[in-house]
Amino acid sequence: MTQVSEEEFLNKLYDVIYKLSTIAKTQSYRFKKIWDGYLKPINDKPHIVRDIPLDKEKFYNDIDNRIEVLKTIGNSQIDGYYSIKSILDTIYNSYFEDSELFKKDFSEEDQLILEYYVAREILGNLVQYNKMDHETVPLKYNIIAREYLMIKLKGITLEDIDASLKKLNKNIARDSIIKIMEEIKEDGIINIEKDGDSFRYTLNKELKLSEDGERKIIETGLKQIIDWPTQWWRSFYNIRELNVTLDENCKYRDFLHKILEKSATQGYSPANFVIKNLVKYYEKVKEESN
Repeated sequence: MTQVSEEEFLNKLYDVIYKLSTIAKTQSYRFKKIWDGYLKPINDKPHIVRDIPLDKEKFYNDIDNRIEVLKTIGNSQIDGYYSIKSILDTIYNSYFEDSELFKKDFSEEDQLILEYYVAREILGNLVQYNKMDHETVPLKYNIIAREYLMIKLKGITLEDIDASLKKLNKNIARDSIIKIMEEIKEDGIINIEKDGDSFRYTLNKELKLSEDGERKIIETGLKQIIDWPTQWWRSFYNIRELNVTLDENCKYRDFLHKILEKSATQGYSPANFVIKNLVKYYEKVKEESN
């Protein structure tokens, strides 16, 4: 890998921050707009990602400004997590529970499918997020979100589900899992077969809306709201451009390398690690210069 100088790294860092600032501004505006177009009557204050003010000259010439901008990015990263959580919380604990809007716009059959469909589209796509938040969405929808593809392809066992839940640090009693899976069967989503001393679960009904439901989910803007978390996650928590090798003259080179190598992995946790520790890096540089 080609080595970059301290100055070249600063250029790369500015470019990444400019990208993140733009994403935060455009995606935050888009999220608020599609939310207000449909779900505002249910929750008029979803969590919104803050802007990232950026002045190029100050960023390059004022280390305090650089530190402040990085801290703001760290807070925007946290905002993104809470924006996703507010989507799931509003949909599962208000919209699905007692909203006339939901009942008016979707048939009873589509209502049932949507409760599983939303979990699959958000938690199924965002496994890292699901590890951080596995309480907002009821467990039966969470299980289908995580295991839908395997259930569809070949079926899964009780032991498979138990192992999957343990990855979320959830130890659920065997009888409780059996009861949850029976509830999912009653919804018509799965079949249950006896498999020795255990059970095998296979797909009975795909998570597919009716033609009218497909039309309504787009017309209402609910589809755009459901898609927003994945779009946000894959863009804002991707800072792979910072995965560079620094030349020998870079201050605290080894410390900075350990930070930047984390940027090779996409997602909230590595991206947040990089930004938080870049703050520490520049605070260290500032301390040396004083």
